[in-house]
This record gives sequence, C-alpha cells and structure tokens, in this order.
Amino acid sequence: MSDKIKDIIVTIIFIVLLLVIFVSNMLKQDNEISISERRKLAKFPEITSKKLLDGSFFKEFEKYTTDQIIKREDFRKLKAITEFDVFFKNDNNNLYMKDNSIIKIEYPLNEKSILNATKKINQISEKYLKNNNVYYSIVPDKNYFSNEEQYIKMDYEKIENIMKENIINAEYINIFDTLSLEDYYITDIHWKQENLIKILGKISTEMKFKERITTAYNKKYITDFEGIYSGQLPIKTKKDSINILTNSIIDTAIVYNYETKEENSIYNLEKINSYDKYDIYLSGATPLLEIRNSNAKTDKELIVFRDSFASSLVPLFTEGYKKITLIDIRYIRSSDLSQYIEFDTQDVLFIYSTTVLNNSFIFK
Repeated sequence: MSDKIKDIIVTIIFIVLLLVIFVSNMLKQDNEISISERRKLAKFPEITSKKLLDGSFFKEFEKYTTDQIIKREDFRKLKAITEFDVFFKNDNNNLYMKDNSIIKIEYPLNEKSILNATKKINQISEKYLKNNNVYYSIVPDKNYFSNEEQYIKMDYEKIENIMKENIINAEYINIFDTLSLEDYYITDIHWKQENLIKILGKISTEMKFKERITTAYNKKYITDFEGIYSGQLPIKTKKDSINILTNSIIDTAIVYNYETKEENSIYNLEKINSYDKYDIYLSGATPLLEIRNSNAKTDKELIVFRDSFASSLVPLFTEGYKKITLIDIRYIRSSDLSQYIEFDTQDVLFIYSTTVLNNSFIFK
C-alpha cells in the first residue's frame, strides 16, 4: 500500500471520528451538573448581537463544548494519566499526590485577604463581643504538610503573624503542630472527625471547658466517601469513609436551623445520598445553626464563627455547653446577627481554614 493511500485512509478515519463525535454531541442531552466535580456545567449560551460583537458568545461556547463533550469523564481521566505518566508533571490543575493523598496547591498568599479577615473579626468583636471570652484558631490546608521542594505553598507562619498582629482582644489557639496529613481525607479538603479528639483536647483546655467533657465517644462507620478532589483529579486512590463519633450527649442533642426553621440531629444520615457526604455533619453549609444540649450540667454557651471544618469538630464540644451557636458569615451578614442572637457572656471561637482566610472577601 502506497503512502498516499495510507494518508487518505488516515484522513478519512479522522474525519469520520470527528463527525461521530460531533453528531453524538448534537444528540446527547446536556448534563446539569458534574457530580464528581460538585459543580454546575455550562449551558448553551444565549445568542445576541452584543455577545457576538464583543466575543463573549464564543468564550461561553468554548466553555459549553468543554463541559458537555461526550465521554467527558473519560477524557478527564486520560488527561490526568497523561500529565503524570507521559509528561511526568508534578501536578495536574494544581493537584498532586503525596502519601496516597490528593493535595491542592494553595498559592500564593493573599495578604490583603488575611488582613480583611482580621478586620472582619475585629468588627464583630467590637460590635458584639465586649463581654465575651474570645478565641481564634486556624486550620491548615493539606498543602501545609508537604515538605517537597517541587510543590510551592503559602507562608503559613506569615498568616499566623498577620493574624496575631492585627486581631484585637482574642486569644490564639495554635493547632498546626497537633495535626498531620493523615488526619485529613485522602480525596477531600476536610479533616476526619475520628482524628479530632486531640484537637478537642487542645481547644477545650485553652478555652477551659475540658473538665466538662467526660463522656467517651463511640466511633461508627457510616458510608464510603469520595471527596471533591476525587473528581478534580480523576485517578485511582484508596477509598475514604465517613465515620462519626457519638455518645449519649450527642445522640440526644437537637440542632435548629434558622434558615429552614427545622430541627434535626447532629448527624443527618439522610445526607448519605447527597453529592457531598461530608454534609452528614450538621447537614452541611448553612448560615446559622444552634445545638441544644438538654443534658448539660452547665449553663455556659458557646458561639462559633466558622467554615465547613467546624461541622465535624464542633459536635465534639456539645457536652461542654448548654447551647452552641454556629455562624457562617459567608452566608449571613454580621450586621444581621443581633436579629437572632443575644450576645452576652458566651465563650466565642473564630475557627477558619487557611483556604477560607486566603479568600476572605467571600465574607458578607
């Protein structure tokens, strides 16, 4: 067979493949969301003269075709494998593997964002917390635990220093040295609740409620778990599992959701079927929650300003307080808090991950 005939055959096969992919995409119904990536997928953009003239239609169309291409998940897996095994890159879309754990490169440090977070904490303290014992703590992201030079990371010591130098009238509780990479899920950003007893010990000692935590915890397996990184870096890893720590105090506590006006338990097992099973802890992201402990041996109350890391940690505080209020100022304005909370002499804890502190302009 001559080279000319071979070229013709290859060209025909290539054109046929393009036509098959094109027709398949035309016939395929668009997907609403990517379950693995926990996000909505792009829809076919609206065609207007303005969008055509300014070029925005074509940008949106490119995003649409990328999101809705047939066999998209298979292409994503092929890309990840090619990046690592063919081109020997250290990371894929800022994600890399270390000790069988998927880690996201959090970089660079946004000093303005850290300062904004301290400003927000000070504003809340000055407005509401003049009679309170106030503490704050920082949760390091997984990239903190990488000591390999090929992976850049933020200056975590600088984050601590900025917070210490600028936060007024709050005591810092350092938990960095208490944690290790093994305390986090393999495929997710979050930490494992079953590994947080040591964090409970550190915080309860510093905040002086350790003597009220007397009931032992029982570990209970709930379900297998594939975290957000398993979709963003589609390669095979060991499976994670959701476990809960429970006891008679946690089992009888009631959680009131101010947004839905519903009561629930601390662990919402209906979330087993949700896209993000980490929502089992306190039912996931919400502006304002209240944990009520009817078996409390104290009248002390706690207010926690938090992100999602606190969802699995704060349940372990339940025995130490009659009432715990959890506030997520990513979803509620701090100026509206007096409508729901009577600030008095509660203990107060601000606890945020470095990821949120580095993107604090999401605070309302």
